[in-house]
Amino acid sequence: MPKHPVWVDDMTGRDALKLRFVLSIVGALALPPSNAQAQDAGLGAAGELVDPDILRVCADPSNMPFTDKSGEGFENKLAELVAAKTGRKSVAYTWFPLVAGFVRNTLAANRCDIIMGYAQGDELVQNTNAYYRSSYVLVHPKGNGMEGVETIEDPKLTGKKIGVVESTPPTANMAANKLLRTAKIYPLAVDTRLTPSMGEVMIKDMLAGKIDAAVIWGPMAGYYAKELGADLTIVPLVKEKTGSRMSYRITMGVRPSDQEWKRSLNRVIRENQAEINRILLDYNVPLIDEHDNPITQ
Repeated sequence: MPKHPVWVDDMTGRDALKLRFVLSIVGALALPPSNAQAQDAGLGAAGELVDPDILRVCADPSNMPFTDKSGEGFENKLAELVAAKTGRKSVAYTWFPLVAGFVRNTLAANRCDIIMGYAQGDELVQNTNAYYRSSYVLVHPKGNGMEGVETIEDPKLTGKKIGVVESTPPTANMAANKLLRTAKIYPLAVDTRLTPSMGEVMIKDMLAGKIDAAVIWGPMAGYYAKELGADLTIVPLVKEKTGSRMSYRITMGVRPSDQEWKRSLNRVIRENQAEINRILLDYNVPLIDEHDNPITQ
């Protein structure tokens, strides 16, 4: 499944899960906890079931550009960095699709010790410090009359056919500006093991002239624009005056009990931010600082 942050106000437990993954809420998958694996895990600090030798990562096996079973996602690359910096000998994955029950059947079941990317403010995990900040972006072909557009409120978007994934924050802003009347709505619940990511589909539809523009979660838009060799304008939506916010801090997720592990990861983030940025920029992730300025190196 693709990962999109969504609303953070008045989050329930299920809303918090959607913040990280924007999942299809179809009921928990009954994958039994691996108690033997949890018992075999070595102790980090006293009382913490964190393996001291192997970085055990909870991840989706088919969720580019984030994680992939082939190890091609940028969170796979970040996992290798974290393993090296924390003295782990290797990285091992517990693969589980990003559906309801993901945290319960992976991290909470002690089958793994870290989720590499998790939106700040989620109640299902303990967040580390943020290691990047990005936003939803407006994507459009160059020379199509949208130059200079920086917000969903811009009148230049009126009447345009804009692609957007259902139930993500931009849909509220687009509705407020009467843009959903002509929009193309893409499904939220997509199993990327069987079908392409909606980010990829939207970029291809734009290149084929099926839509005029798209509003996509930045890391997905940047990655697929680069992969498809598309000459597109990508505008971070950081100047919205009303409606849902479009930018989010992304952290690593750990168990609430693993305080020393969180401190270790915070130290890795603090001491290796430049290298982390390089990995993200290699995947064309639109990075923004706390003042909404672009980070380019």
